[in-house]
Amino acid sequence: MDKQKNNEELIILDDSYLEEMTELYKEAFGGEPWNDDWSDRVQLNEYMKDITGAHGALNYGLIVDKKLVAMSVGKISHWWEGTNYNIEELCVSLSYQGQGIGSRFLNFIENDIRKKGLAGIFLQTDIDKPAYHFYHKNGFNDLDAHISLYKSVRNKEGLKT
Repeated sequence: MDKQKNNEELIILDDSYLEEMTELYKEAFGGEPWNDDWSDRVQLNEYMKDITGAHGALNYGLIVDKKLVAMSVGKISHWWEGTNYNIEELCVSLSYQGQGIGSRFLNFIENDIRKKGLAGIFLQTDIDKPAYHFYHKNGFNDLDAHISLYKSVRNKEGLKT
């Protein structure tokens, strides 16, 4: 797709990258500050298939020296205000964090979606994690009127009813 400096290449990820994407995701979110427990490999594989294969999927990868070091998994979503790129998950390999790769990656994505004529990028993150500040640093703003809601449907023993 786009060759950048330092052997960085923005690509569109397809199913042939699913295993690499799964490993990168598990690495990025398995430790601090997220501590997501993806020890159930079947659940992780199904989750990755869910988010990478949604209707309108648009999944970006950043390749450095022939290795997937960052990914953004999302989809194109149509809304009354315009068509957006909705990011489900974005992560950078631990060994590449803190080097500006994430900011460059977001910039590459922004340039590509601008070329596609999209109106913006939408995402959600936890307010108490470093990612919140990372996105602010990269020009994202809080949506004051937007809130995410969740309701657990498990019974007290942790089993679905």
